[in-house]
Amino acid sequence: MSAMFKNRRTRDNVLQAVFVGSLVLLVLAMVLTARTNLSAQGLTSGFGFLERTTGWRISFSLIDYSTSSTYARAIIVGLLNSLFLGALSLPLATVIGIAIGVMRTSGNGMAELLGTIYVEIFRNVPLILQLFFWYALLLALPSPRNAEPILASIALTGRGIYIPGLNVSGGSVLAAVLMLLAGVGLSLWAGKNRWSRAQRAQVRREKRILWAATGLLFVAALWLGRIPDTPLLTLPEPRGLNFDGGIRISPELFACVIAISVYGGAYIAEIIRSGFNAVPRGMREAGEALGLSGLQIFTRIRLPLAIRIVMPTMINQYVWLFKATTIGIAISFTDFFMVISTSINQSGQTLELIGILMGGFLAINYTLVWVLNRVNDAIALRGTQLRM
Repeated sequence: MSAMFKNRRTRDNVLQAVFVGSLVLLVLAMVLTARTNLSAQGLTSGFGFLERTTGWRISFSLIDYSTSSTYARAIIVGLLNSLFLGALSLPLATVIGIAIGVMRTSGNGMAELLGTIYVEIFRNVPLILQLFFWYALLLALPSPRNAEPILASIALTGRGIYIPGLNVSGGSVLAAVLMLLAGVGLSLWAGKNRWSRAQRAQVRREKRILWAATGLLFVAALWLGRIPDTPLLTLPEPRGLNFDGGIRISPELFACVIAISVYGGAYIAEIIRSGFNAVPRGMREAGEALGLSGLQIFTRIRLPLAIRIVMPTMINQYVWLFKATTIGIAISFTDFFMVISTSINQSGQTLELIGILMGGFLAINYTLVWVLNRVNDAIALRGTQLRM
């Protein structure tokens, strides 16, 4: 036995087995202790509670929900709300970040000053404080009775923002979005797998046809999903003490979108600025030597190269920004985190619901990372780069 432990490999394997075994025993002891405590309080473990009715309301929902709905449906509502918030905030933060990043590298003194002021203010103020500021600002808007519509189609009120909407079913909207995403994916696939110089003109023609077909299918899906006997487009109209028609964006959702977009845009601006600064100056000089205009140099040289440089960092920033959607609980926006928290208080199934919360965020973030990594692979430059 002593001779066996003199072997370093055997000794390391035994120590690793003891360490792993200790962790397993510790987790098992924690689970048994938690089960004993739950039993003492009259609580049963498991996921059977998901079929029970909640009995509480949810202020914002993308699907049908009532007080008689189950915990499972409430969790789905919260999950969809978080995905919807992320789908609105991340692209808007990207647009803001690119715009500010361009300003900070434009060479124009005033634009650089404004971009610097933006970054220094919104990057250094806590996100939750910005959320409270925007929420208080939205609640201070006039009541629907006193609000004057903008361009006869948009109303800014303390009860929400009313904008034109489509009288279509949720399924048709989902189908239209999926078609749009499929068109983007096929466009990236065509650019990745048919890259030879001889095929570039053909690829451009195919992409035009693909985008035209995607647009037609997008419009067709919305038109076929139109609610019968209603116009396709509905505008908000003052009716009594409120507005009727259109789409109402709740102050909670709008405040979360603004706060996350503005805050995330400040960080993305710095990432984009570093990408522009990393593009070799010789690339710009080469474009000038070829007679390209300033706009052509930016759109065809600087911006594409900068995006390729910063894409890995941007992926990390997107994951962080999506996790920041949980701040909605501070102003009672019913996102995934708030629904889970309320469900814990109502049902007492703490371990199961925390497990659902962790699993949901892991699945969303890993999916987001996987998709963006595929995009990164699709836009990567072929061939070798600089070799020393």
